[in-house]
Amino acid sequence: MFRYFPKHYVWNLSVDLAIEMGARIGEIEQMCAPLLNASTQPDAEASAAFRASWSAMADKLCALAQEDEAQGRLLSAGEKLNRAAIYYMTCERLQGHGAPGRAALYSTFLDTFARGLRLSHENCERVEIPYAGTHLSALYVRAEGVEGPAPILVQVNGLDSTKELKYRVGLPAWLAKRGIASLIVDQPGTGEAIRLQGLKARFDSEHWASRVVDYLETRADIDPGRIGLEGVSLGGYYCPRAVAFEPRFACGVVWGANHDWREVQKRRLAREGDFPVPHYWEHVRWVWGGKDIDEFMTIAEQVHLDGILDRIRVPFLVTHGEQDSQIPLKWAERTYAQLVNSPKRELKVFTPREGGVQHSSFDNSINAGHYIADWVAETLGARTA
Repeated sequence: MFRYFPKHYVWNLSVDLAIEMGARIGEIEQMCAPLLNASTQPDAEASAAFRASWSAMADKLCALAQEDEAQGRLLSAGEKLNRAAIYYMTCERLQGHGAPGRAALYSTFLDTFARGLRLSHENCERVEIPYAGTHLSALYVRAEGVEGPAPILVQVNGLDSTKELKYRVGLPAWLAKRGIASLIVDQPGTGEAIRLQGLKARFDSEHWASRVVDYLETRADIDPGRIGLEGVSLGGYYCPRAVAFEPRFACGVVWGANHDWREVQKRRLAREGDFPVPHYWEHVRWVWGGKDIDEFMTIAEQVHLDGILDRIRVPFLVTHGEQDSQIPLKWAERTYAQLVNSPKRELKVFTPREGGVQHSSFDNSINAGHYIADWVAETLGARTA
């Protein structure tokens, strides 16, 4: 794990994720060097300082991109906008719910991300999935070199990730090369769903996951018999739950298991384990509901997989980092142990030898991501060469 800030896990997590998404180390240095003192301050002050430094770099890149556009250098402009979006995304994620200017920052991020995609001509398009009288937003990446309907891996967020973060880390591109399409979804409680529509997380993830399958079954370019589901971090709960209750999924993958999130919350109340975001308890009540921590903990009591996983009768891959400092490895082992009816179950623990030992491999995602992509390709009848 790259640790720029000696005593600030959340900021180090954010910096590592930015690097995994494509941040440049010279820009990381310029943004982080002024923040060493701020990293020791209270959350609200520190988050504001982080935002100021990272958004200033993003603003500069947008201005440079505008100069490129004026000269017709659109590919260069797109590259700068793509990095600017990463920096806007990173500092927005660290702001508290209701922090002044957070909504405007998120809007700027979405616009910058979309413009970067367009100018870069990337294999990625925004789609909307009908859901509960509104919609879920998603990013669709087409399979490469496939004639006819392609297999697809639906990918869902954890507690605080977004579809754009998951897209930039790289799994959709690695899958596309193997002939597998991707649909990366901001499900209820995440991304646009919580920020723009107020759709809170729900324990019964099959409720929204089934609507995603309904949507995919309308697409002529997707094979409805080869739809897989992957979840990262808290998605390590959402994904197995959805696969257990939605039989149309052909396989499941968790990138960081999260078997018993209710127990994790009890441990966090006792100050055990690292938090993924500042202002953690405020964040989880925004995502899940609850007027206070006691009410939130009542909601969290439902977020576990015990008594559920024996319903899964399709191939399932459980992955976990050996040194995960948020979710202990024992929860991955428990998920695997309870997949008793899966015809092809596997537990893959990422060690220092291959990297990706931290939570959901945020410290080094590429080898872990390619392992997942290969497993999915082999399982859904795509290619690995």
